[in-house]
Amino acid sequence: MNALEDRERERYLRQIVVPGWGEEAQQRLKAATVFVAGAGGLGSAAILYLVAAGVGCIRVCDRGRVELSNLNRQILHGERAIGMRKSSSARRSSARLNRGVRVVSLAAEMTDENVDELAAGADVLLDCLDNVQGRMVLNRSSLRTRVPLVHAGVKGMGGQLSFLRPPSTPCLACFLGEERDVAPGPLPIVGAVAGTMGCLQALEALKYLTGIGERAENRILFFDGEALSFESVPIARRPGCPACGGSA
Repeated sequence: MNALEDRERERYLRQIVVPGWGEEAQQRLKAATVFVAGAGGLGSAAILYLVAAGVGCIRVCDRGRVELSNLNRQILHGERAIGMRKSSSARRSSARLNRGVRVVSLAAEMTDENVDELAAGADVLLDCLDNVQGRMVLNRSSLRTRVPLVHAGVKGMGGQLSFLRPPSTPCLACFLGEERDVAPGPLPIVGAVAGTMGCLQALEALKYLTGIGERAENRILFFDGEALSFESVPIARRPGCPACGGSA
């Protein structure tokens, strides 16, 4: 691992002095690569905090373009970015925050055929998507490559989070069926809720990369923004899961 420069020591001082962190953990972040699928509401917060924390390389995959209706929650993008590819806007915003982090813009539709290449070299995957089909593509890649997956989802004033590392944990398909249909009309989302869950995704990734703390493994953390409460619900591998095979 490359040693930290004096400027990096100063920039990341407040997290370096966190008990158990130190320069060694910061060096691991500097050498790490994170793949973020989706630069929307979840991805905006996750990317910004991964960039701020000094993760060395972040690969951002999103083929969509910024729309006015995105801006209540997608804080990576501003009005001047309307019409831009979200992945390009994410790279531009990230460069303004921290030029010491390399952000790779991937304006591609993620498929079973290209996802492993898009996420090449990643140490952890972040599911910041808003559709089940894309989530399952990412889940299958996680299963093939054995790269952990941090899942989050939001709706209205609620959200959910889980850290998935099969076969030690369930996979995404164990509790999120591919047959789920998207309700017609716009999905209700309060921007601060998407930001909360995206921040938690970044935190889970940082803890994994640095080896600090416990992660949301074998459980789903549910957030109720209206009641301002969290509930942790245990989950297990689903017998006969079509993706991971589950357990007996």
